[in-house]
Amino acid sequence: MELADRVQALTPSTTLAITSKAKALKEEGHDVIGLGAGEPDFNTPEDILNVAKKAMDEGKTTYTPAGGIPALKQAIIKKLQEDQGLQYNEKEIIVTTGAKHALYNLFQVLLNRGDEVVIPVPYWVSYPEQVKLAEGQPVYVKASEENDFKMTPEQLENSITDYTKAVILNSPSNPTGTLYTQEELKALGEVALKHDLIIVSDEIYEKLIYGSEEHVSIAQLSDELKENTVVINGVSKSHAMTGWRIGYAAGNQQIIQAMSNLSSHSTSNPTTISQFAAIGAYSMDQHKLNEMKDAFEERLNKLYEWMSEIPGISCVKPKGAFYLFPNISEVVANSPFDSTDEWVKQLLEEEKVAVVPGSGFGSPENIRLSYATSLENLEEASKRIARFVKKHSSN
Repeated sequence: MELADRVQALTPSTTLAITSKAKALKEEGHDVIGLGAGEPDFNTPEDILNVAKKAMDEGKTTYTPAGGIPALKQAIIKKLQEDQGLQYNEKEIIVTTGAKHALYNLFQVLLNRGDEVVIPVPYWVSYPEQVKLAEGQPVYVKASEENDFKMTPEQLENSITDYTKAVILNSPSNPTGTLYTQEELKALGEVALKHDLIIVSDEIYEKLIYGSEEHVSIAQLSDELKENTVVINGVSKSHAMTGWRIGYAAGNQQIIQAMSNLSSHSTSNPTTISQFAAIGAYSMDQHKLNEMKDAFEERLNKLYEWMSEIPGISCVKPKGAFYLFPNISEVVANSPFDSTDEWVKQLLEEEKVAVVPGSGFGSPENIRLSYATSLENLEEASKRIARFVKKHSSN
């Protein structure tokens, strides 16, 4: 049987492959420490669970509009106003089955065959695949570690052709945790406006920022940038609701309507109970989320310290999200392994530590470690990685 070209061209998710292998080893009885997960290790807050239970008890289990219930749209509008000073109406908001679904729908309604989308490297694994599914062409811009993995305005300018339709910005970033400043976003925005590009601003990690840094949405910098920006967000990371699958997009009414039309013929509405749970997420006391954020910050500081002490490993300290993205090119070069992928595979086999190779993010010299697990696990994993590096070092 011959499958469609569009799916045969897809690259399987590296993250899911590692997670699956680690799970299989655990089921065999091995003491596996998984640092591949892209989700908080906290349960959904009780306030949210109670709202969902109440909705079920009241029989709110039927279809809703494909683009989401008005009450949730209003909660999102309020959140965007309070957090970023952005003003939207209900016709400029679509609720989706996770932020990934919002991105998928967006590329499907934006791109024609051959349209180009600029994607800074390192990138989240699904960006290029979703662009390709929409018959678009990913254009990769390598952001240097020396610049904290951030694309410069000059790099963006040099990547633009007559076919460029959009540019993706992810701040804070998966996999690097990097955060663009207001000045940096303004400079990138000027280039985007000059070429009339759609800016896809993925802000799913905006609530997980550490130290004195603050999140800035490029859409809040000017009316012109807001008109050209589609903000992507959701409750998965901010409220420990990955499995509830609620995301959203905010932007130009014509784009949002097209996305809603697409949903009406594919997924229909996002899960009804999850939509009410998301209302609960945006209605609860947001300070109750600080416990999770504080735990992540403590873990980051410790893991960064432990990994930086391993000879041959260098790290850029993240400012957000819950990932560390160490460079292990020196370690691999001094080992018997041919690539980072092989190094990662052997680390899992020998030391039972699951990390994600950077090749899945466009950076084969790096690995991604999620610190969405306990300090005890992180400390033990760091010891195992250090032991593995020492064992296989040719120096």
